Amino acid sequence: MNRYSSPLNFRRLVITLTLTWLGLFVLLPHLMVILTSVLTPDAEHLVIWPITFDNYLKVFEPIYAGVFWNSLLMSGITTLVCLLIGYPFAYLLANMSPTMRVVLLFLMVVPFWTNSLIRIYAIKMILGKKGIVNSFLMFTGVIDSPVQLIYTDFAVIIGLVYILLPFMVLPLIASFAKLDTSLIEVGKDLGASPFYRFIHILLPLTAPGIIAGCLIVFLPAMGMFYVADILGGAKSLLLGNVIKNQFLVVRDWPFGSAFSVFLILLMAGLLIIYNKANNYIQHKGGLDDENL
Repeated sequence: MNRYSSPLNFRRLVITLTLTWLGLFVLLPHLMVILTSVLTPDAEHLVIWPITFDNYLKVFEPIYAGVFWNSLLMSGITTLVCLLIGYPFAYLLANMSPTMRVVLLFLMVVPFWTNSLIRIYAIKMILGKKGIVNSFLMFTGVIDSPVQLIYTDFAVIIGLVYILLPFMVLPLIASFAKLDTSLIEVGKDLGASPFYRFIHILLPLTAPGIIAGCLIVFLPAMGMFYVADILGGAKSLLLGNVIKNQFLVVRDWPFGSAFSVFLILLMAGLLIIYNKANNYIQHKGGLDDENL
């Protein structure tokens, strides 16, 4: 028996199981969603023939333009806040000892051991009229009566940042781990100011992590309907709320599927932008190195 046959068979088994899993639970559901998106809605059978593309035309109706804009705005603010918090945090982690870095990463990941829905309800209790924030502000005399924090866009953004912040930090840590600190030292020795070193050295070198973190945060923020439902009530709608309502309330599965496909295409477009930007940054960095 060939001594390489056993590892080869094991590799084939692992690849077969992985492809089977992806085919059954990733590819097949997506194909079902795409097929449903081009069928006709029916009150009795949910979907019927014939094939139609009217569901995709409904996505661009003016009534959904406000929801789309609101989703873009709130997702953009969430991404910006996560970046402003996550970038310095990742920088501090990268400059700490390995032991302390592992401890802080562990503390950041620990909340993920609890269901995100439960954590969002905890945020609701904290921001409520009798919650910790209002109680503390009234105790310190900053306010005389409770402030309306819950059921606002502010509460939704707080919830989204709380859920998605680790997804911004992890790609940034990977970028800082690959950072060539000697370039920063060279800039310092040549008399460059801290701001100049940040803009012209640190920021370009960590740009791939910034772009990756922004993409990982931005698109999921548009689809987290339960955060908007619990913290924003009926005032704050995301694209995920529209999709959820089409499936569970209106029972228009084809239109809900068309909206889902629209989000998938949006994700594909953002990934293409990330790939182009990453290639551009690497190419520019290579040219700069050659010039040096």
